Amino acid sequence: MVMDYQPFKLIAVLLVATGIAILISIYWPVAQVELGYLSDQIGSIKYVVGDMPTYNTFQKLLTPVNTDFSIIIPKIAAVAPIVDNVDPNQPYMYLLALQNGVAHALGSANPDDAGNVYLFAHSTDAFWNVGKYNAIFFLLGKLSKGDEIYIYFKNRRIKYVADQVKIVSPSEIDYSVGNLDQKTLTIQTDYPPGLTFRRLLVIANEVGIQ
Repeated sequence: MVMDYQPFKLIAVLLVATGIAILISIYWPVAQVELGYLSDQIGSIKYVVGDMPTYNTFQKLLTPVNTDFSIIIPKIAAVAPIVDNVDPNQPYMYLLALQNGVAHALGSANPDDAGNVYLFAHSTDAFWNVGKYNAIFFLLGKLSKGDEIYIYFKNRRIKYVADQVKIVSPSEIDYSVGNLDQKTLTIQTDYPPGLTFRRLLVIANEVGIQ
């Protein structure tokens, strides 16, 4: 008796194709931001942060989602709202917040106070759940010392300049406190992107308010 393996082959091909399609749909947001970043670097596009439009072909205007509490990082073209006072120890709360923007850690400073403003945007809570705003922060590791970050808070624009970009263990929580006598900003995401083995931190200093 000769077995007909054609149905099994067809099922195998369908399973592989379905798996590939699922992976593409999961990581398409990440691929978009990565490809967009590479394209901008090749084209030497300069990002402009401001409220008035520009018509220069080699410039791209970045407009805040709102002026109550939001963030713009020109180098990686990241634009997102910030969800205020999110408890980083409550997964249900922060996973819900991260579907709507970047989370501002409960107990950390506000941008108009002295101390450390601590924001976190997990690259994803699971590899199959790459959200819109999480995908933007897959590029956070491309920042380096001197790069600009803008926080919009209560209708004011606050400029920060990156001082350190580092990878730390999840157990290192001292960075969330900062120096109470200085105005600093710390942004955290998971590292490597899509996994939770370590944390990538960008630490920046406030340099001006508009």
